[in-house]
Amino acid sequence: MRQRQDSRYDLAPAPEPLDRQVGHRIDRRVARLLSRYGALQGADLLRPLLRHAFRGRAALTSSFGAEAAVLLHMVAEIEPATPVLFLDTGKLFDETLAYRDALVARLGLTDVRTLTPAAYEVAALDPEGDLHRTAPDQCCFVRKVAPLNRGLAGFDAWITGRKAYQSADRAGLKPIEAAEGRIKINPLLGWRPADMDAYMDRHALPPHPLLAEGYLSIGCAPCTDRICAGEDPRAGRWRGRGKTECGIHRPRDASGAVAAGGEGT
Repeated sequence: MRQRQDSRYDLAPAPEPLDRQVGHRIDRRVARLLSRYGALQGADLLRPLLRHAFRGRAALTSSFGAEAAVLLHMVAEIEPATPVLFLDTGKLFDETLAYRDALVARLGLTDVRTLTPAAYEVAALDPEGDLHRTAPDQCCFVRKVAPLNRGLAGFDAWITGRKAYQSADRAGLKPIEAAEGRIKINPLLGWRPADMDAYMDRHALPPHPLLAEGYLSIGCAPCTDRICAGEDPRAGRWRGRGKTECGIHRPRDASGAVAAGGEGT
């Protein structure tokens, strides 16, 4: 049974309840898009969506993490002015910030928007900067979920880097889906690790510097660990905390509370 959400979340914005008619309209549009483009993936899927279906109305979210360069490169090749939303939680590795700057310059991305947690929320909820130790879900909400909710306002479509091989939940996703009043595009959903590596090599894309140190999934520094041989690539995230995702893809009910079983990344 899902526990009641902590009242401290009330400081952060939650998506407005969707009008049922709007939801049906989005569902119908997703069905049409899947019928037309659902068999495509990668740049072949992104190209018609960025240039036509959602021209000027789509944003890419990127962590500039271990596999981020692939999708960023695709977007830069198709529409370099596509808004890229980067969540700077205030807890990232210095290497990630340097990698972001290097990739932006290398790829020629022209609209990278840095989203940060609201100062008043951090002051109220994490004044000592240790919320990640005592309540990691709340920390992610304040430093990731709430800023992203604000940053996505006004966009019809949200491009993500989720892949089916990353988890059982993601295995059931579709390349185009409806989610909380907008459409999510998952162009790398059917890609495997070998596909990612081949693309990086083919385009001579620089790897994240922490990959060489054993970090295969890279998030905030306090909640990211190296992995051991044979472990799942995400085993180093929130190690020992019973947590596997930050929550930015979790569906929410009308009150803004996280819906049960709604993990995604």
